[in-house]
Amino acid sequence: MKLLLVGEYRDGRLAAETAELFGFAARLDAEVSMVLVGSADDLPAFDGRFYLADLETYGEYQPDVHKRLVFEAIEGEQPDVVVFLHSSYGWDLAPRIAAAMQTAQVSGVVGIDDGGYVVESCNGKMLRTVHPETPVAVLTLQPGAFEALKMDAQPEVIKLDTSSESAIKFVGCRQPEAGVDLTRAEVIVSAGRGVGSADQVALVEALASALGGEVGASRQAVDAGWLDRSRQIGTSGQSVSPALYVACGISGAIQHLAGMKGSGIVLAVNTDRDAPIASVADVLVVADVAEFLPALVEALEKR
Repeated sequence: MKLLLVGEYRDGRLAAETAELFGFAARLDAEVSMVLVGSADDLPAFDGRFYLADLETYGEYQPDVHKRLVFEAIEGEQPDVVVFLHSSYGWDLAPRIAAAMQTAQVSGVVGIDDGGYVVESCNGKMLRTVHPETPVAVLTLQPGAFEALKMDAQPEVIKLDTSSESAIKFVGCRQPEAGVDLTRAEVIVSAGRGVGSADQVALVEALASALGGEVGASRQAVDAGWLDRSRQIGTSGQSVSPALYVACGISGAIQHLAGMKGSGIVLAVNTDRDAPIASVADVLVVADVAEFLPALVEALEKR
């Protein structure tokens, strides 16, 4: 199998998640090439052909122009699968490539199963395996789903040169209104759907106060209106790396795990010992949040 990986530059640097594309390729034991609009001074190391377009000439994103550049690499490699990250870049460009090729696209891949691609369904409560039926497939990978693989080999660099003219011009993006900044917090106590109700969030806030930390939230807790969206952690929220992360009633959807994977010690409180959060927890407390958190807060306050 031949994969063409589509790397990303953000804010003038190679996106760290680009290494996860290589982790996905390693799982398939596939032949790899990559296309990237970036700088020759900051390229990933791997054994394969590297199609490089100059960042200053083509910008971090211009839809029509980047589409042409990816197609030049596709024509050179004739891959079986074209692989993007499930990012704003991949969300926009992957469908353009798939539609132009009249080929199957699978979005948000979180695993590989028996030659198919595993994606979430029913708002993350179930998984399904998809088998594309077209000769070529276009995928986007959910950040955090695959190992970030770093290699030592040097690729063969092939420079791309195409017209930078476009009927569509990307003029920039606007950050959401600033809320609480969780990225610098040393301790975060997060509420998930398993907390039970908006009233029970007070238990999470009490623990965060006792630990001198901030309150975070899963997407489910935010969607339920229990906490402000500025406190959401995950691929559609903030990515955090506290020394201590306490997950209260959080099942551990892949999107949430991707946002807190940089945490030091992870303490999870959940009634389900088989919840996905258990796979990343250093300490798993199998208990009801409503019973355990008050006891923990009381113990902390007696210190």
